[in-house]
Amino acid sequence: MTKEEYEKNIEKLISWAKAYYVDDEPIASDEEYDKLARECLEFENKNPNLINPNSPNRRVGGAILKGFKKANHLSRMWSQEDVFNDKELEDWIKRASKVGDNLEFFCQPKFDGASLNLIYENGILKQAITRGDGEVGEDVTQNAMTIQSIPLEISEKSLIEIRGEVVIKKSDFEAINIERLKKSESTFANPRNAAAGSLRQLDSSITSKRKLFFNAWGVGQNSLNFEKTSVMMDYIFSLGFVKTPMQTLVKNIDDIKKLYENMIKKRDTFPMLLDGMVIKIDDIATQQDLGFTQKFPRWSCAYKFPAVEKTTKLKNIILQVGRTGVVTPVAIVEPVLIEGAIIERATLHNFDEIKRLDLKINDEIIIIRSGDVIPKITKVLKDRRTGNEKEILKPTICPDCSSELLIEDIMIKCQNLDCPSRVVNSIIYFASKNCLNIDGLGDKIVELLVNEKKIFDILDLYSLKYEDLENLEGFKEKKINNLLNAIENSKNSELHRVLTALGIEHIGEVASKSICSKFGLNLVDISFEDLISIDGIGEQMANSFLEFFRVNREFVLKLFYILKPKVTIKEEAKDNIFKNKTVVVTGTMSKSRDEIKIFLENLGAKVSSSVSKKTDFVIYGADAGSKYDKAIELGVKILSEDEMNSIVWIIVKKII
Repeated sequence: MTKEEYEKNIEKLISWAKAYYVDDEPIASDEEYDKLARECLEFENKNPNLINPNSPNRRVGGAILKGFKKANHLSRMWSQEDVFNDKELEDWIKRASKVGDNLEFFCQPKFDGASLNLIYENGILKQAITRGDGEVGEDVTQNAMTIQSIPLEISEKSLIEIRGEVVIKKSDFEAINIERLKKSESTFANPRNAAAGSLRQLDSSITSKRKLFFNAWGVGQNSLNFEKTSVMMDYIFSLGFVKTPMQTLVKNIDDIKKLYENMIKKRDTFPMLLDGMVIKIDDIATQQDLGFTQKFPRWSCAYKFPAVEKTTKLKNIILQVGRTGVVTPVAIVEPVLIEGAIIERATLHNFDEIKRLDLKINDEIIIIRSGDVIPKITKVLKDRRTGNEKEILKPTICPDCSSELLIEDIMIKCQNLDCPSRVVNSIIYFASKNCLNIDGLGDKIVELLVNEKKIFDILDLYSLKYEDLENLEGFKEKKINNLLNAIENSKNSELHRVLTALGIEHIGEVASKSICSKFGLNLVDISFEDLISIDGIGEQMANSFLEFFRVNREFVLKLFYILKPKVTIKEEAKDNIFKNKTVVVTGTMSKSRDEIKIFLENLGAKVSSSVSKKTDFVIYGADAGSKYDKAIELGVKILSEDEMNSIVWIIVKKII
């Protein structure tokens, strides 16, 4: 085979693979494909320097991995703000319209799968990273290379992140489960779980057989000069990514609603599961103006589809005690299939909800589930009652430790700090993936260690010894050493992960990062005023944080002493006109707003996206618009970009 023949055959293989894996319309038999693939592989083995980067032979899977390495995204992968009805959609658009009324919206189907970030450099796929916590995920490059709808090479040569959703088509999902049943293996609950599980196979040859599909929905870091998201996405699809139907540019809320209703009508015709529609403001400069909250971009939201309803029967109520002591009733229902998942439990939040529903044991009920939302009982079918229904009474005794329960407004709490469930749940959370990520310390292991009185709290994890574990059921030498090593390796974790792991009410990962970045280990002694000075930290969050440390300060100090967490504090800016001031940047500038924002933050400024009485400066460029007008109205000091640069130059000279 000559080089020219090889290249032609590779093009043929690529077209055959696309027809089979992507389009579901095979144009060649398996025998033909395998024969030609082997011939090309023979040429590649003899001529490694001539291998086409897009050769399907590169997609068969490589060596079996021992585990997945952590990898950093070049830019953060944000979550989406969810809206569930027209009123919430209207409120979102109203908030977005603060930067201007003339908005256009780019709408895309929202697929229910596993998010993946692809990094291309010089046109070559260099890395594929799962979403993880939005900043750090797992490197699954070897597996991603087996997905036929992910190009291994693109014509765009600049460094770029292309983001999308990895899914499994409904038909392939059914085929996978049939095959697993034949092998006496457990089936996947739904296509989303199947996609996520397939993407995280240590043996990439298994991934290659699962027919995963990649739907591109956006970009991360890039140097593209597009002004509109819709135009940019058309360019991304031109690079070889499959464009799914119903990606539409609309001009107003009525058009959004029409498209949404149309998408709901057609959701069953899509080969992959849809759980909503993503709405993005099309203009990229406007996106920059709106910026981000602690969790979401302000310029994008996910309009979730209505929940799927099913009728079933309430069999029982069980009580769960959380890590804060709150006792939550959980409904046990007759198993029912909703969107590919077998539902046997539903949340009831509290006993006031039971009273509101007038719910009784043996009632026939309507249960809903939408996307990731925990199944919920929405209605009791009282006309179907037979007289065999039983009243549900509020508990007075903790189901786990038999302590007397405290009824506090609508909350019922166990006050016993030694309650096994409180201890167990706090340790499970502490060891979970998004916290200290202690591999091997799962729910069952934690329960066993607590029940066998090997540990009584989080601190006890770090005094566990080999002899404490060697007589426990199922614990062999390798398992013991792996667990002890995982616990030891959790030391020196980033401070924000430790703070998150404490499970303080209302203090999540994003808030933890903000607090740790500003105060480091001094966070144990900060004040209410210190906390609310942080963008995104409100009064409720501050009070919750302070109450936690009032009760648990000594415990946390001991934990910090053991863990010696990594501390990264932003360097204190030297005194200048912008330090500790709230600044808003608006209009078209000579540099990107992100550059200006970072520079101002390094000077100690807090850069906000909206103008209020608390704003100290508004820095404006061309076409400043409503923010400029509001600053004038409120008497906020305004600076042109040139005036800002003059001030900055004076600051720089002083520093020098």
